Amino acid sequence: MKNRKALLIIDMQKGSFTPKTPRFDTNGIVNRINLLAEIFRESNLPVIFIQHDGTEMGEFKPNTIEWELLDELKVSPNDITINKYANDVFYNSILQSKLTELNINELFITGCATDFCVESTIQSALTKDYNIIVVEDAHTTGERPHLKAEKVIEHYNWVWQNMIPTKGKIEVKNFEDIKKSADFLIRTEQ
Repeated sequence: MKNRKALLIIDMQKGSFTPKTPRFDTNGIVNRINLLAEIFRESNLPVIFIQHDGTEMGEFKPNTIEWELLDELKVSPNDITINKYANDVFYNSILQSKLTELNINELFITGCATDFCVESTIQSALTKDYNIIVVEDAHTTGERPHLKAEKVIEHYNWVWQNMIPTKGKIEVKNFEDIKKSADFLIRTEQ
């Protein structure tokens, strides 16, 4: 089966990017996500924004400011939006059915937070046999009590590079290498 790609942009929401919860390299992350999303759109590949719905916990309620995507993100009317309800995007959401409907078998994963929702989603996608490209410089997190955000990101990029693959593969690539990759720019079937 030919690889059909989709870009996942996880939890890039206003409630996760506040003065109380600063994230590492926010402007750089947003810029790289915007550029990558444009490449996907130009290649007729799906761009999927994931938004956390924390209604049950009294936070990130749909249609509130904290639930909204960052203003700096460029969103197209053709992009797909999916709510998630736990760290793992696949848990009780429509993501799996949407990916099946679109015949997606390769996920490019970006977003926030590296050590929570991004990590959980990568682990889940791996057990579902997806080919995974983690965009090493397009996910972010905040400072932790025992570790700086930049070190958390570095650590998880290393973990993902050294995971045992399932039927799919997992790779960690930086944005510039992805952008230059000739095979990525090949148009895929609709």
